[in-house]
Amino acid sequence: MKFAAAHQHQKPCLGTNKFRILVLGMVAIVFIFLQTLIIPSENIPGTTMSIHERTSILVGDDFSSMNDSDLIYSPKLQIEDFDINLAEFELGGEETINDKDVTNVFMRKMDGSNGVNDLSFKEVLVRDKESVMDQDVVRRDNKEQFKGDLLERNNQVVDIEHNVTLQRGSVASTKSSSILNSPIVKKMRCDMPPKTVMTMEEMNRLLLRKRASQPKMKPEWSSRRDHELVSARSQIKNAPIVGNDRDLYAPLFRNVSMFKRSYELMQQILKVYIYKEGKPPIFHVPILKGLYASEGWFMKLMESNKKFVVKDPKQAHLFYMPFSTRMLEHAMYVRNSHNRTNLALYLRDYTNMIASKYSSWNRTNGADHFFVACHDWAPYETRHHMERSVKAMCNSDVTQGFKIGKDVSLPETYVRSERNPQRDIGGKAPSKRLILAFFAGSMHGYLRRILIEQWKDKDPDMKIFGPMPPGVASKMNYIQHMKSSKYCICAKGYEVNSPRVVEAIFYECVPVIISDNFVPPFFEVLNWEAFSVIVAEKDIPKLKDILVSIPEERYLELQLGVRKVQQHFLWHRNPVKYDLFHMTLHSIWYNRIFQIRHGSRNQSPGGLKH
Repeated sequence: MKFAAAHQHQKPCLGTNKFRILVLGMVAIVFIFLQTLIIPSENIPGTTMSIHERTSILVGDDFSSMNDSDLIYSPKLQIEDFDINLAEFELGGEETINDKDVTNVFMRKMDGSNGVNDLSFKEVLVRDKESVMDQDVVRRDNKEQFKGDLLERNNQVVDIEHNVTLQRGSVASTKSSSILNSPIVKKMRCDMPPKTVMTMEEMNRLLLRKRASQPKMKPEWSSRRDHELVSARSQIKNAPIVGNDRDLYAPLFRNVSMFKRSYELMQQILKVYIYKEGKPPIFHVPILKGLYASEGWFMKLMESNKKFVVKDPKQAHLFYMPFSTRMLEHAMYVRNSHNRTNLALYLRDYTNMIASKYSSWNRTNGADHFFVACHDWAPYETRHHMERSVKAMCNSDVTQGFKIGKDVSLPETYVRSERNPQRDIGGKAPSKRLILAFFAGSMHGYLRRILIEQWKDKDPDMKIFGPMPPGVASKMNYIQHMKSSKYCICAKGYEVNSPRVVEAIFYECVPVIISDNFVPPFFEVLNWEAFSVIVAEKDIPKLKDILVSIPEERYLELQLGVRKVQQHFLWHRNPVKYDLFHMTLHSIWYNRIFQIRHGSRNQSPGGLKH
């Protein structure tokens, strides 16, 4: 009886144990299945791997065997059928990236909630080698860098907000735990000096080599407009020598005779077609005030122009795509999303629409098309699908896709008054400029911090400050400092361009450009050595010595050059000869002329086309 009673008592316990074993088995099967989703690789025990090791396998390289100096990796992470391109994490400004951003990209890719249908991430190609530094810092296409681990995981398995274990029944490794529990530390490209530097001498040689070489672009079929441009190029190369010209100061130009003849021919024959397609506010809505005003003023003046603009695309030498990169960012960028892919895809779709509707694009693959953009993100948003077009951009970084001899460096102008863009212009006479050098600005990027550390409060002749206090009085103080200084320091921010270059010219202060790889505005025609000082970033500690070593006579020549070049950097509500509108259009025309090649791949049976 006792045995029977004990036996009856054990049956429910036995059933409970079997149920527990069954549940644990199911949990183990589900866990292993989810691990295979994360690491689709045979013979990889995912449950015993650290986040670092799992990321290494996902990327396709063994990070554990690499050092922290210069690692190379394959730029795509693959999770079964989902390809996620690291271009999605290219950032601008002070935005950061963390583990949640990585997960969000995977989840958007899986459920199709990117906000753009049929995304093709494979279209964003990788042209350069990427490197990983300081515990897997990724540099993608020389565009952005960030420091930290790419935490690839399914949020059903790994909850990053808790200290989870990656191995059942054991505590995660010390290395994995430290990664999970410590904040993500990143270092973007704008926070680090460039890996390669092209000097101004090298840029000059590159431009001369491009001008001397035979153009490679051949249209699909011939056009009368091509022959007009080829004829204009011949006339420019054989331009008559210019004597004294009251409108042009010869030292400012690489070749004043060629510039003058080119400008005259532009006035005589250039015709531009402006696409009507594109919905506001991204298209046809100019911004005339603030930091990005250059693209807005050009759009306004171009679309209202009656001399250059034609209604028939067959009559055009150039084709203008009138979009605003500032309005594109304002209308489509999801704040704090750290994802600009949809902006690039939006312009790609616009380009495809133009190509499907107009034969003009397909004739040259967009080589006779141009856009004008001042937002920092323009190089990323327009690459690949507008790669052959003439890009007039403020962000003219020669190591980030800007092509000397084809693209145009657009001046970044900070316009304070839409009604009067020339308000407060001018400055004190050279003899009354008692400040040797002046700088004030926010601590954007790595370079300005170095400048502040080296010179703030270190020398009474060097008025080097950080951010100015907000308010009208502070702005006027800033302007008065520029009007009273001999040299105005134009240190790069997040990107190579800075509005201080044009501001210095505006207030008749000699600009001192400190920005490696920056192609100065209108580089193809202007001689920047005649009105500016260019200092390598590595020479910031020697900045005062460099400026003091410039003889007074040389300074007076530079300051005269600034006053003479000023007319070429001014916006007018009604354009005038040689002003900023005409200089921008001329550089686009000039570069196109030297890019075009006589003849075609396929001569049309009927001869030349209109």
